[in-house]
Amino acid sequence: MRCVIARFPFDLTRSGVLESMEGIKPEQATGQSVIIGRHTYPAKQVGQVITRQDRRDFSAGEVLRAMAQLGFTCRDQAPVLAPTRVLTPLQQASAMLGGS
Repeated sequence: MRCVIARFPFDLTRSGVLESMEGIKPEQATGQSVIIGRHTYPAKQVGQVITRQDRRDFSAGEVLRAMAQLGFTCRDQAPVLAPTRVLTPLQQASAMLGGS
């Protein structure tokens, strides 16, 4: 598939992207991300690997569009974790003693 990233045309295939990302350790995905194989990669990391360009030269949206057209699962935001409940010292002591 032909796509344009950072004003340059690229001929990308699903198998080519899988091959390029093989052995690449995923960075912490805090925003837009792409699921490739069993790993979740930040969109900018994927773009840098497949285009060999600096991350500042393209947007994450360009990469997400291309990856979605190739059939990869794309996410706009990292999963939001539920806030953990902070116990007061009294609640903590009660929990340690087996109270509810």
